[in-house]
Amino acid sequence: MTKDRLIRFGTRGSALALSQTAITSELLQRHDPGLRLETTIVRTQGDRELEKPLPEIGGKGVFTAELEAGLRDGGFDVAVHSLKDLPVAASPGLMIGAYLPRADPRDALISRSRQSLATLPEGAAVGTSSLRRRAQLLAVRPDFEIVSLRGNVDTRIGKGLDADGPYDAVILAMAGLRRVKLEHHVTQILDYEVMLPAPGQGVIAVQCRAADTDLLGRLRRLNDADTRASAFAERAFLEALGAGCQTPVAALAVIKGDDLGLCGLVAGSDGRPVIRLQECGRRSEPARIGQALAQKALAAGAGELLGDS
Repeated sequence: MTKDRLIRFGTRGSALALSQTAITSELLQRHDPGLRLETTIVRTQGDRELEKPLPEIGGKGVFTAELEAGLRDGGFDVAVHSLKDLPVAASPGLMIGAYLPRADPRDALISRSRQSLATLPEGAAVGTSSLRRRAQLLAVRPDFEIVSLRGNVDTRIGKGLDADGPYDAVILAMAGLRRVKLEHHVTQILDYEVMLPAPGQGVIAVQCRAADTDLLGRLRRLNDADTRASAFAERAFLEALGAGCQTPVAALAVIKGDDLGLCGLVAGSDGRPVIRLQECGRRSEPARIGQALAQKALAAGAGELLGDS
């Protein structure tokens, strides 16, 4: 390995994306103090079209396509993603070189009146553009009005706290809130029984070209084995279902010793019905566990829900 190699990062310009890139840069330099690092800001389709719901403009891939293109054409060497934004289909010529230690995967409620999910008034307007969050919210509070909410973390918080705005509360990921140091706005952290997270939520994925063996070697030093296994199981569940961002699907893997337990959820878009299942196995077989859970879900009727989404 060249000790003083220049590594060029490509990142979105949001506070969260920059924070995640900084986390990755610091870890790399901790292992390789002589590295030279540069950062290029990339404005993705998801950043340009903030007024449209995600499913309408192509789903979560709109946050990653331009970054992946920049890797392929050599514009930069590393792209840092929120794993939940990366489509599960393999990207030709690219690899995830490291899964960084997972942050809190739970979702959080931010309410301008400081009320909890249970005490918000009947018919309260709750902001989210996630079909997964919408379905699970309506499963516990079918009276809610779910209102589309887009923007960066700080923008969405501002909209949620605006006294003259349309939202009584908004839902965001705890991991993102903590990474941009805005967790003090949280009213309630939602239990997994109420809100199971998106596959890969809370995980930073570091992507590079598959042919760059020098960089892959450096990135492997940053890899967290438990996070990687959990991510493989959750994304295998999503992939085996044939689901994408336009379907209410959630998953969370938990590792204890050599065992991995996976909880998955598929729901109707309005919160009825909800299929929630579990599968357990050896942590050395995360993809098999995810695939087995998907087969259980399909046998329980998940295919009909996915087809209706």
